[in-house]
Amino acid sequence: MHPSVLLVPGIGNSGPSHWQSLWQSSHPNWRRLMVDNWDNVECEDWVSALERQLVNAPEDTLLVAHSLGCLAVAHWAAQTQKKLGGALLVAVPDPASASFPRSAARGFSPLPSQPLRFPTLVVCSTDDPYGSVDHGRECANAWGSEFVVVGAKGHLNAESNLGAWPQGLDLLARLSSSIDGGQGNR
Repeated sequence: MHPSVLLVPGIGNSGPSHWQSLWQSSHPNWRRLMVDNWDNVECEDWVSALERQLVNAPEDTLLVAHSLGCLAVAHWAAQTQKKLGGALLVAVPDPASASFPRSAARGFSPLPSQPLRFPTLVVCSTDDPYGSVDHGRECANAWGSEFVVVGAKGHLNAESNLGAWPQGLDLLARLSSSIDGGQGNR
């Protein structure tokens, strides 16, 4: 699997049974975004953390974002000149939805609507309470991303009982091989 990966969890930092944490346990050289506060989130704080932690990252680095982490990646990508290998964006939440945690997550709306500067793959579930398939498709179209629907799996988090989520690893490998093969979308 790709050697340079930065995991970008959502609000709460993806607990021990979340697929991101299980992936990191299996790939100890993968890094995780470090932020000051995982539960009371300001978009700009996460964007700044991404910039700091990616400034010296290799250009083939892959981001693996979940939920609010996807929004942080999109906002960061709209502001940076940094080149990356690509990003797997899983369960993109809709800041306009009634279920969005507005009191705990501020500054994420409006979402960037320009194509991201690196290849991306947006993954969504058909019954995600935080973001509909239509929302995921809109984000993928705006960002120039490949779009994948994985069926009814909730928010694609620990409560979805995905374990180490082998399908997600396959999607990451597909993204990585498309980049390595020169087939990326940028």
